[in-house]
Amino acid sequence: MSGISSHASAYEQLRDRLAGEARTWLVTGVAGFIGSNLLETLLRLDQRVVGLDNFATGHQRNLDEVRGLVTPTQWANFRFVRGDIRNLDDCKSAFVFQASTDGGDGAPDGEAYPVQHVLHQAALGSVPRSLVDPIATNETNITGFLNMLVAARDAQVKSFTYAASSSTYGDHPGLPKVEDRIGSPLSPYAVTKYVNELYADVFARCYGFRTVGLRYFNVFGPRQDPQGAYAAVIPKWTAALLDGEAVYINGDGETSRDFCYIANAVQANLLAATVEGDDATNQVYNVAVGDRTTLNGLFASLRSNLAVHGVDPDVQPVYRDFRAGDVRHSQADVGKAVRLLGYAPTHRIEQGLQEAMSWYVDFQKLRR
Repeated sequence: MSGISSHASAYEQLRDRLAGEARTWLVTGVAGFIGSNLLETLLRLDQRVVGLDNFATGHQRNLDEVRGLVTPTQWANFRFVRGDIRNLDDCKSAFVFQASTDGGDGAPDGEAYPVQHVLHQAALGSVPRSLVDPIATNETNITGFLNMLVAARDAQVKSFTYAASSSTYGDHPGLPKVEDRIGSPLSPYAVTKYVNELYADVFARCYGFRTVGLRYFNVFGPRQDPQGAYAAVIPKWTAALLDGEAVYINGDGETSRDFCYIANAVQANLLAATVEGDDATNQVYNVAVGDRTTLNGLFASLRSNLAVHGVDPDVQPVYRDFRAGDVRHSQADVGKAVRLLGYAPTHRIEQGLQEAMSWYVDFQKLRR
């Protein structure tokens, strides 16, 4: 795999260890972009996975795609629970994997395995969405998060790893972003993700609970939805270029982000969930690469990657006003994750775009 490092030794060692030691995992938001990629990786490692989703932003097609990428035996290690994290009973119902004795699709009547590791990805993302409907964002991201913490605590899981956000840095001007220096939040979404961190810390202090928060920086890759008003920039712009539609840039295009390929985020989740050192748990970590790419630079990279696939739209972006709640620049310091988790990102933005582009192209063909 090409990328930043020739090997990710801690992650490779973990994958080897897991391949010979089946554990039981709960992935919330399993039908979403990050959740389905976690599901794929875990099933390929012959792990048992319970997935929880209400399809608010996830899609059945993501689960169907994963099913086509793993073996029937591996797929039989997956139990899906349709439920809403805003409902505590739904959360509690997802903490046991009930094996099936008929090879997969029948009633789950085999041995029961309690969940050991939680990867909590379910949330209502998007700064603009939270500005339009802060109540829905709060209910999912705070009430839902607290429900998951309570259910996980009562189930006595070994670890609770959750999706935090770089939006927590708010108006802090420093670059690169370091975990212990944050500013004031700039959106309701940012408030909810900061509250997640506060709740996780309190549960660690009060209940001896092991949590790790992962502050994602602009994660992208296959199965990221290009549709809808709140689509992320890379799939949205790629779809627009493939369809010959206008690409809109908020501001002057010099806004910059630390784009993080999905393989890096999956690695960080598995390392965080299984880390054993006391100094590494009950922490938050940046999950990114440590690079900065401007929106203008991103537009040029998308065009050049599409050209490899025979698509060369002769268009220029349309510039419009800056968007409320957005920070001007974002870049992560990943040194803490490298030091305490053994995190070694394998893809910079160019490697990620090269790997993801065929998926985006194929997805748009299927939509037409």
